[in-house]
Amino acid sequence: MSRYLSCFSIPALLASASPALAEPPQDQGHGDHDATSEDIIITALYGRNQKDVLGGTSVVSGLDLARELKPTIGETLSHQPVVSATSFGPNASRPVLRGFQGERVRVLADGIGSFDVSNTSVDHAVVINPLTADRIEVLRGPSALLFGSSAIGGVVNVVDSRIPRTIPDEAIHVDALATYGSAANERSGGVRVDVPVTKSLVVHFDGSYVKTGDLEIGGHVLTPALRAQAATSADAAIASLADLMGELPNSGGRTWEIAGGAAYISNNANFGVSVGRYDSLYGVPIRYSLDPAVEAEAVRLDVKQTRVDVRGEINPAEGFLEAIRLRGGYADYRHNELEEDGTVGTTFNNIGTEARFEVVQRERNGWSGAIGAQFLFRKLNIVGAEKFLPPSKTRQFGIFTTQSFDMGALRAEVGARIEHAIVSAAADASLGNLDIKRRFTSYSGSIGGRYEVARGWTFGLNGSYTQRAPSAEELFPNGPHAGTQAFEIGDPTFGKEKSTGLEAVLKGSGRSYSFSASLYYSWFNAFIFETQTGTIQDDLPVFQFGQANAHHYGAEIEASVRVATIGAVKLNLDGVGDFTRATIRGGGPLPRIPALRLLGGLEAQSDTITGRVEVEWVDGQDRIAAFETPTKSYTMVNGSLAIKPFGADSGIDVTLSANNIFDVDARRHASFLKDYAPLSGRDIRVGVRFAF
Repeated sequence: MSRYLSCFSIPALLASASPALAEPPQDQGHGDHDATSEDIIITALYGRNQKDVLGGTSVVSGLDLARELKPTIGETLSHQPVVSATSFGPNASRPVLRGFQGERVRVLADGIGSFDVSNTSVDHAVVINPLTADRIEVLRGPSALLFGSSAIGGVVNVVDSRIPRTIPDEAIHVDALATYGSAANERSGGVRVDVPVTKSLVVHFDGSYVKTGDLEIGGHVLTPALRAQAATSADAAIASLADLMGELPNSGGRTWEIAGGAAYISNNANFGVSVGRYDSLYGVPIRYSLDPAVEAEAVRLDVKQTRVDVRGEINPAEGFLEAIRLRGGYADYRHNELEEDGTVGTTFNNIGTEARFEVVQRERNGWSGAIGAQFLFRKLNIVGAEKFLPPSKTRQFGIFTTQSFDMGALRAEVGARIEHAIVSAAADASLGNLDIKRRFTSYSGSIGGRYEVARGWTFGLNGSYTQRAPSAEELFPNGPHAGTQAFEIGDPTFGKEKSTGLEAVLKGSGRSYSFSASLYYSWFNAFIFETQTGTIQDDLPVFQFGQANAHHYGAEIEASVRVATIGAVKLNLDGVGDFTRATIRGGGPLPRIPALRLLGGLEAQSDTITGRVEVEWVDGQDRIAAFETPTKSYTMVNGSLAIKPFGADSGIDVTLSANNIFDVDARRHASFLKDYAPLSGRDIRVGVRFAF
């Protein structure tokens, strides 16, 4: 998939999103701080302003989303506070929040899971299309726990209109687009159609297609240390790896997606369904071996998913309840891991179902809240020579609540969740041919408050206690995995992971500025982590899951200020900074923790033209775990220009952007593949949208 919808998300907001989501053009950008619905967090069980959410939040929509949109959720969000990405090549990049990744970050499609196997391994793509997003919300801290006990790191919710939320004013509304990107010779296009059949019924269709070549990079494929090692090899093929540069081999791909939906919408109720088909074939960058006896594999993944979603809501006109909501989904997912000759090496089959039921209380005398229940079922079966996990099933049932009390300058909030999980594995040789079933009941809760210390400024403090059941991917793996070039070993005796956390949040805003800063600290008992052991099995490095006590802390800051207004042009300066540190008590640093990052941007906004230039500096990371390698710092410069050539109300938008302008060699420490797969080099992009 691609960034070709750099303008697609704008009509999603301006033309067909609900009025509560729509933004006037002048409000689209980092630096405009007039009150708009961008401040409302939809992912909260009931809509809340960002300043009232006790924890870090980010909302990416409008022009920000158009500018940041990338082929994957991870790369799209990588400039948000305390967000990094797994960066396993250009086609598989999952968000990393506050140093947490995989099972500890829930990636949602309009409130429920992605029904893929992206949490199983970093080479597996998230099957949620960021290109069709109206907005993407990121919740960090205790608020995220209402979406599952695994969401200790946070929640990423991709909100779209595949199930329509409003009836369009036009007889038919169409958005079409096309783009080209230089770094991967990317050619792509898409279309979106909304048709009101009656005054209460609307149907929706969207489709997209993209094809890319191998990614251009800003230097050599291997790090200097690996190049030096390769250059001394007596094997000519290995010695030649020292000169490999310019392109990332086996990183091209093609993706298409098609979906249709319909919704009945009235004054106090709505119900809708959608069906989508996703199909992708992409390469996984090669983890080159410098041992002549070990052959590196160029694996490709052939991914297919069919997904069905339902959403319903009733809004009583009066009484104790303000809303009754149901959200559910089902998906049949399969991917084949293909060898270089095209034969199927391993197949992943995943069946997933998830449903949420919520009742929202009507606010009375400052008291508001919601109560809900959630069910999740997952059945994963891996077949093939490199099966690293036995057939497994996961069942989860949870009940949860959040209650808020607004007392003027003081706002308090409590939340709780009880979750029962059954994780089982079928008899398999890797587990001694025994059926294993583990049951866990987890209890989580949070309490906090924020106080208005001055007009527009609030200080918040919250605490949380969480328990998380280990996943099948942590309990049962024992085998080789071609995609990550690792031999993975779990432990079926793991107990629950427990943590206690504190977070302090300072937020301030005015007519021409906004500011948000958070400090957080967590103490973990029986923290589950994966680390390299230094041993080799089946010609692959062994990665072993372990459990130990740990502590985790960090800080994030985000600020924006309007520095000038020149006629109709608003000039804004904004910045983001974040820092995370995680340590096993008595055992040293945890692996793959992102380094200090600072990002600053200067943006000029008007009704028809918006220009931006930004600089991102990421520090080197030399605080590393055993067998981990250090990562060098990098500085990257990006620029963009969005134009409405025929006026602010026209249906044509043109976006020009230049990413990594100086073609630097950049690698993210959170990536398993960072020593073999740098980030994209210079990428010049042009995108055109037509709306009619």
